[in-house]
Amino acid sequence: MISDSNDLPYLHGGPLGRARFKVQPEDFVVEELLGFEPSGEGEHCLVWAEKRNLDSNAAAARLADSVGIRRRLVSHCGLKDRHAVTRQWFSLHMPGQASPEPQALESEGLRVLRITRNLRKLRRGIHLGNRFTIRLREPNFDAGLAAQRWQAITEKGAPNYFGTQRFGNEGQNVAKAQAMFRGEFTPGDRLLRGILLSAARSHLFNAVVAGRMAGGSWDKPLEGEVFGFADNGTILLPENQRGDEVVRFEKGIVELTAPLWGSGELQSVGEVRRLEQELLAGFPDITAGLEAFGLRQERRVMRLRPLDSKFEVMENGDLQIRFDLPKGTYATTLLSELAELDESSQDADA
Repeated sequence: MISDSNDLPYLHGGPLGRARFKVQPEDFVVEELLGFEPSGEGEHCLVWAEKRNLDSNAAAARLADSVGIRRRLVSHCGLKDRHAVTRQWFSLHMPGQASPEPQALESEGLRVLRITRNLRKLRRGIHLGNRFTIRLREPNFDAGLAAQRWQAITEKGAPNYFGTQRFGNEGQNVAKAQAMFRGEFTPGDRLLRGILLSAARSHLFNAVVAGRMAGGSWDKPLEGEVFGFADNGTILLPENQRGDEVVRFEKGIVELTAPLWGSGELQSVGEVRRLEQELLAGFPDITAGLEAFGLRQERRVMRLRPLDSKFEVMENGDLQIRFDLPKGTYATTLLSELAELDESSQDADA
């Protein structure tokens, strides 16, 4: 049984060594990939902004205050790291109002790169993915071996684990969720409740992926699989499959999935359903709790592959890696297959 994130098995043999991570905000650059071009007209003012040492919600609040609108009228596709340099879109609902000048929106740590309009507001998760440029400082392992390892990660991918950030300080969010399920703890607001539910659900997903890795079936399709597309989250239920999914899996077009637990029957069938039920049999309180709180069965792909990857060894020996990932995945999950990360910031996300 997988008890915490430190027990999760590696695909490529474990980290090569240690490296310093997020020493400066510029060591972790994230650029949101929207996946569509704004319409150029409409009620919503779209702001492409660069943030430094500033979280997404704080930036949204500043933008709202700058134009004198309620904070709930500013939306964005997702949370980006605080201890980083990040570029992302915000939409400000401003019907009948002209778009502001960039200077009117800027403040310390917030720079406006572009302003346009769109017919619809940005919703959570509507973006395509994120582009990362990451610097690992002072690695204590050979750069040649690191290049080989990164090439293997690029070709074979890595387990699509939820990162340690999902589980809170010292991984306590799962225990808090279990206390919530037992009625021993009541979250103070909906946001905290959602964080705890997500942690519990993610814990089960990681356990299934780790179990399939341990059993040797992580990359071998079994009878009753639910396949999925990594880039958009679409899944192919067994009854809707056309018969060539195994071939498409071998080509990297589709991936195997594992459950994000909720009420209703597992979407897998046959051998895969029996295996997933066996792997999750040790978590009856969490499965029951997630069902009681109204979550429904969903799926997530089990493999994470970096796209458009570039690996560089800097003159001083630091490593710089650039790659794209689908939304909702963790750069640190990939990096953990390369190195143990010594984070310099206590509030660093991924």
